Amino acid sequence: MNHHTRRLRYFFSGQHFSDGVRMTVSILLPALLFAQWGHFAEGLTVSTGAVCVSATDTPGPAAHRRNGMLAALAVVLLTALLTSVAAVSPWLLGLEIGVLSFLLTMFLVWGARAGLVGSAGLLNVVLLLAHPPTLGQALPHAGLLLLGGLWYAGLAMVAYEVRPYRPAQQALGECIHALARFLDLKARFYNPETDLNDDYRQLVAQQVVVNEKQEAARDFLFRTRQIVNETTSVGRRLVLTFVETVDLYERITVGYYDYTAVRAAFADSGVLLDVYAYIRRVATELDHLGVAIQANQPAGPGPNLLPDLTRLQARINALEPADTPGGSTLVLKKILVNLRDITRRVGNIRRYFDESLAAAPTPSRAHEHNQFVAHQEIELRALGQNLTLNSSVFRHSVRMTLACLTAFAVAELLWHGQHNYWIVMTVTIMLKPGFSLTRQRNTERIIGTLAGGALGGLLLWLLPWSEVRFGVLVVFMVVAYSFQRTQYLVTVVFLTAYLLILFSFLGLSYLGVAEERITDTLIGCAIAFSAGYFLFPNWESDQLTDFMAAALRANLAYLRQLADRLAGRPLPPNQYRLLRKEVYVSGANLAAAFQRMLTEPKSKQHRPIETHEFVVLNHILSSNIAAITGTLREAAPAVPPFVPESRRALTSALAALHKSLGRIAPASTAPTAELGPIEPTVPVTTEDKSLLDQLTFLQKVSGDIGKVTEVLVG
Repeated sequence: MNHHTRRLRYFFSGQHFSDGVRMTVSILLPALLFAQWGHFAEGLTVSTGAVCVSATDTPGPAAHRRNGMLAALAVVLLTALLTSVAAVSPWLLGLEIGVLSFLLTMFLVWGARAGLVGSAGLLNVVLLLAHPPTLGQALPHAGLLLLGGLWYAGLAMVAYEVRPYRPAQQALGECIHALARFLDLKARFYNPETDLNDDYRQLVAQQVVVNEKQEAARDFLFRTRQIVNETTSVGRRLVLTFVETVDLYERITVGYYDYTAVRAAFADSGVLLDVYAYIRRVATELDHLGVAIQANQPAGPGPNLLPDLTRLQARINALEPADTPGGSTLVLKKILVNLRDITRRVGNIRRYFDESLAAAPTPSRAHEHNQFVAHQEIELRALGQNLTLNSSVFRHSVRMTLACLTAFAVAELLWHGQHNYWIVMTVTIMLKPGFSLTRQRNTERIIGTLAGGALGGLLLWLLPWSEVRFGVLVVFMVVAYSFQRTQYLVTVVFLTAYLLILFSFLGLSYLGVAEERITDTLIGCAIAFSAGYFLFPNWESDQLTDFMAAALRANLAYLRQLADRLAGRPLPPNQYRLLRKEVYVSGANLAAAFQRMLTEPKSKQHRPIETHEFVVLNHILSSNIAAITGTLREAAPAVPPFVPESRRALTSALAALHKSLGRIAPASTAPTAELGPIEPTVPVTTEDKSLLDQLTFLQKVSGDIGKVTEVLVG
């Protein structure tokens, strides 16, 4: 299976395509059925209710999805009744928009899903601006919206009950797909032709994706009681596979070396290209397993990677010592050991789905898994605590309120189009808490609207047949809703095109509709962009120090557990995994914030070169800590002697990181923990020398982080 075929299988078997099909059916079917009964307008209202509730149905545990949809139903019902009352006067309508845009945006204090519930209510208000119901129509209209929301929620929950493991399989498949891409990018470091700086940029960016996918899969698996209790073979396989992928990610990450020196030493021998080719083959096999898990299909016979690994080992052994730095191929042998472990773990993932597991239930470990997921409590006091300009949610809510009021005033006073509510809708969709995402969304919205208008107009001109147009409309709906959470540009293109086709069925001139939509989009984007830039702007550079401090704290804790191991005090496995998770999450958050900063105006970016260096050094540090920890875990309980030189290197590394943290976040630092008295000197063996070299490298990286930190805060 080639790369393009795998990508297509990932798409058609993935969660986003399933959501796109479900949204299309839930939106289209009520309108069609009511039209057959002669009540097309009522059918559109039912479809509107389905649209609003679907906005909250993001991937996650079934209980969270259900609660989110029920909350959205209540908010949609309430906003429908309020809008009916306020519609008697433009002034009351404007007041309602101002108050609701603030309150519903403040829902973000309770997390992303609660924020989507607020967005669903705001979307309902905006859609009602097209034809606000009168007081006499308020209850019937609200009832139809409620019917549409219940129809969508019922369809979503029935789909889950029929195939309860399907969302978890899809999330796990996407996680493995991202990990395979990470491994493929890691292979580039062994290709002497590539640029190392570019390799690091791509690797760190993919680290963000891997972390997002792992968090999504962890949320599915460890919050779903049916899976986490491991009472079925399918549930146990999913949990075991996910745990294996996290360990595999660690093994891929720990494979760090001085690639400049490695290339200089071994590029001419050609062995690095063999390593590069082998890693890519393993990545392809991992990707193949990911799509099989996501599609819930047998993986089929896999390639036998052992002969390739044996040939690579023979190639390394055949190198003449005189042609290698220091007359040694030790670094290549370390690479080979790591590749053997990676290959073994990929084989484990295959065996979990190729071999039958015992069906007998095992004791529940839900209390253990529960430690690895974040918890968001809905507390009313959180709303009051965020009513301050120090809160980013409050600033965004004020920004949204002023932008929506401006858009409503423009729509009412300056632009009298038939669908001028599109201006307010554009603002609510385009305006995001961070300026970088607002700017990106605005660009994609404008380009997508222009391209979608051209595409829709062209198809309407080329296809005069109603049946063909309807078929194209259905396909465009599926595509638009399938990409709405991953590729917003694609969504806008096909959404605009299918709306033009839809309005042509309603008897409207598609050229007039296209012109009006483009104009409203440009006005709305201009308002959203201006609000994001001038009203309490949220620049990533202002928050980077928080992410840097979090990464340093995580690496400090990670390094201290290494010191404990060397002192003969190993951590319980779950405690180690929690520390490792915090390192990965904080590193990914830092990398994501850095990427967002690069999309902001140059004048608002704070030392991007030094920040990128900090991100890379942070990645190198955690990779090497994990590498040493992994070696000690495998050697346990026979831990190598902790010689004084090693202790001094480790103490120096801890002190350097602590000092860096003190520069970035002085209030959060605590005194450096002592490692205890230095033991008497013992003879340094070859293994000890290797450990000393690794700890000395940690000391150097920690010192480099300190130098970069000094520049960043200077």
